[in-house]
Amino acid sequence: MCMGLDSAKEEMDDYENRFLRRGVATLAFDGPGQGEAEYDLGICPEYEKPVKAVIDYLETRDDIDTGRLGIWGVSLGGYYAPRAACFEKRIKACVALSGAYQRSGSFEGRPVVNVEAFRVRSKSENLEEAGKVALRMSLKGLAKNITCPIYIVAGTKDRLTSPDEARKLAAEVSGPCVLSVIEDGNHVVNNLWYRYRDQTADWMARQLAAAPV
Repeated sequence: MCMGLDSAKEEMDDYENRFLRRGVATLAFDGPGQGEAEYDLGICPEYEKPVKAVIDYLETRDDIDTGRLGIWGVSLGGYYAPRAACFEKRIKACVALSGAYQRSGSFEGRPVVNVEAFRVRSKSENLEEAGKVALRMSLKGLAKNITCPIYIVAGTKDRLTSPDEARKLAAEVSGPCVLSVIEDGNHVVNNLWYRYRDQTADWMARQLAAAPV
């Protein structure tokens, strides 16, 4: 489970419990620039690298079916999860919640707290440096490499990530895709959570149960 810009692994109880009730084990982790890791590591747009390390770790355990691994991401993690799925073929299914398809190098129009969080967590001295990091966040030309099933969620009233980003991602992937653009949904559709949380958990459980080992 991939966190967002300003979320941490300890906050994921509601999402995790929905997976656990369906017999799906979860591992929420703080990647570079997130949660506990923000103090030592800057944001990593090439998120396939930390995800590879996490999956390598899971393969050292004997209590996990590593032939049936899914990835889930929220907010900025909604970019990180499909980014990892572009490269990491051990991933059998992906859920992306309100993630960007391609970030701009400009922070114009974004809330100050969001901009400053990105600058600090990308270890940037100024917004020019932060913009260069943001520009590395792109699925353009890569999303076609997503061949596993993917479930994409967006809200029509999301002021941080336009639903057009979700549509672009859905249009480029090569595997089976569910695109849910929820009318009046805000960022991560938290105001209408009942429209996707159980639905995505049900979907993930079905995909992993059907995944070839």
